[in-house]
Amino acid sequence: MTPQERINRQIRASELQVIGPEGENLGTMPTDQALALAEEKGLDLVEIGPKSTPPVAKILEYGKFLYDKRKKEKVAKQNSHVTEVKAIQITIGTGEHDLELKAKNASKWLKEGHRVKIDLFLRGRAKYLDPKFHHERLTRILHFITEPYKAIEEAKKSHKGLTIIIERDKTQNKNENKQIILKENPTDEKREAHLA
Repeated sequence: MTPQERINRQIRASELQVIGPEGENLGTMPTDQALALAEEKGLDLVEIGPKSTPPVAKILEYGKFLYDKRKKEKVAKQNSHVTEVKAIQITIGTGEHDLELKAKNASKWLKEGHRVKIDLFLRGRAKYLDPKFHHERLTRILHFITEPYKAIEEAKKSHKGLTIIIERDKTQNKNENKQIILKENPTDEKREAHLA
């Protein structure tokens, strides 16, 4: 029993707004009078709105009230779905078979309603290769994803290399995956010109 659910003699307020067992409004009355009414009907007086002025109490069967409350909480818990961002990391040299396995996981996560972050990990000299090549390496995995998806935002530079985040697209079928256009970052071209 939570503190918000004081019953019978636990109710501290001297006056209550009382609701009857059928949901009828019985008006404001002293707590002792409401308790006597509940006892007369063989039911409990349960404080359901302690923050109201005066507090709201209902005449009901407390055991049934608790059962219904737990049932509602259970349904609410089942219906609540937490969206997570799952991560996949690939490199320039990741093989086709590994890409398929990673894409299978990504497809499963998308189906469950999660977002998927795909990182193209660039190390050493790979960081200075043509940005178009980076984009092409990143998009290879997208061809193996079986669930319909859409990019939350275009691929962008990250501390690891290049990153894109995708989510399930409920507006299209599996066979209609949109081509994700990965725009080149203008700063990449400037950096390449500077390096040359």
